[in-house]
Amino acid sequence: MDQLSAMRCFARVVEAGNFTRAADSLEMPNATLSKQVQELEAHLGVRLLQRTTRRVTVTPEGRDYYEKSIRILRDLEDIDTSFSAARSKPRGHLRIDIGSSTASDVLIPALPDFIARYPDIRIDLGVSDRSVDLISDNVDCVIRGGPLDNSSLVARHIGSAALITCATPGYLKLFGVPAYPDELKNGHRLVSYVSSQNGRALPFRFEYKGEKTEIKSEHRVGVNESNAHLAAGLAGLGIVQTFSYAAGAALREGALVEILKKWRPAAYPFHVVYPQNRHVTHRLRVFIDWLVECFPEKIGVK
Repeated sequence: MDQLSAMRCFARVVEAGNFTRAADSLEMPNATLSKQVQELEAHLGVRLLQRTTRRVTVTPEGRDYYEKSIRILRDLEDIDTSFSAARSKPRGHLRIDIGSSTASDVLIPALPDFIARYPDIRIDLGVSDRSVDLISDNVDCVIRGGPLDNSSLVARHIGSAALITCATPGYLKLFGVPAYPDELKNGHRLVSYVSSQNGRALPFRFEYKGEKTEIKSEHRVGVNESNAHLAAGLAGLGIVQTFSYAAGAALREGALVEILKKWRPAAYPFHVVYPQNRHVTHRLRVFIDWLVECFPEKIGVK
């Protein structure tokens, strides 16, 4: 038995939650991975995992072994990286998850620069506005805006974006230009961004001279994907609140008009987030450093 390989297989099953996803992420046959875990259990003389037809659960002994073995695996990776990083360019596979409009308007247009610098890094982008489980989905990092509520993750601030309120000239001609946020409650049509996580519409947020206001009026249309949310505003369906980088082209072309400008809320923070128990590879380090360098310029507010 290759004990080191078996430890890696077992750790990945724990993180992924089942054998199939673990085997896929390690690019090995399911039967091979299962055999390695079984050999590890036989070697240790304990049951690490409880298997049923529907799920895999970690035994108390398995949880204890995982916590101890993952530290060893991280230390070995750190040793390897310290030598390879000094003598070679970063290489390998990066799996990144990012919101839709941030991908299309910010990251993807900037990626040619990153690829030119690091041609040996292969990137897979998961693009959606849904939340992902970094461990079970085997994602190296996610780029997300807003407050952070998961203390098990490591986050690095990479910039902040202006949040603006806008509508088409046709809509404003028909319904009028509001002078104050409270006017949105009376006769105006709102296009809300709906969280794909909990199905709730995000309120329209405003701030002026330290005074903060939230508008939670019933929306005419709700959309749970950022590009489609902006498209609904461009179609004249109502007033939208979105990021300035997403609406920038439409504003310059006159397809959208910013309203309630002096009531802009505080800039919206963006972070790159990764699991704290996951080894930070050389390729992930250079990607994060590159994000910190280029992201603030791309989203408009440092």
